Amino acid sequence: MKAFKQIYSLEEYIELEKSSEEKFEFWDGNVWSMAGASPSHNRIVRNLLTEIDAQLRIKGCESFPSDMRIKVPAYPPYRYPDLTALCGEAEFENLSGQDLLVNPQLIVEVLSESTEAFDRGDKFSYYKSIKSFTEYLLVAQHRPHVSQFIKHGDGFWINLEFNDLTEIVELKSVPCKLSLSDIYRNVSFPANLSESETEKSKE
Repeated sequence: MKAFKQIYSLEEYIELEKSSEEKFEFWDGNVWSMAGASPSHNRIVRNLLTEIDAQLRIKGCESFPSDMRIKVPAYPPYRYPDLTALCGEAEFENLSGQDLLVNPQLIVEVLSESTEAFDRGDKFSYYKSIKSFTEYLLVAQHRPHVSQFIKHGDGFWINLEFNDLTEIVELKSVPCKLSLSDIYRNVSFPANLSESETEKSKE
């Protein structure tokens, strides 16, 4: 993500969003461009959206790609997760002509070296301010690795880890099962991973 040096007001940021085809995020006067993801990042997001959408469309549930604005009460005005999903009716709030999804249940972020600490830490904390939010999926792109966080009770979260391309992640917020081999289809890993792991990810 590229940070802009100019300090923006919230009104200026919203006008920037309206006048550009590019996505930007805003916090405390700073604006970041969301463009420029790696090929691996884009392939993983595409694979996730394809698999989740195919399983949800016949079950009364819905998934949204990364250009969907999500209202985050503790991190206003809104964010652009890599993928969101929910069952039931999607609810929206209008902010200066922009539609914000307010009731996501599943949020997915594909990690990069520059954003991983933030996605696992502060951003996760901010997302917890969304009342409907019950599941968080963090997907590495440099190796087969998925972290699944599931909300239980009043603010208690269980963490499961998946590291093998033969494993299957069973989502709890929406009726969907994801194999790591499908998530990492056509994704190449660094040379320090075994050749067999790399070939499995391309099947």
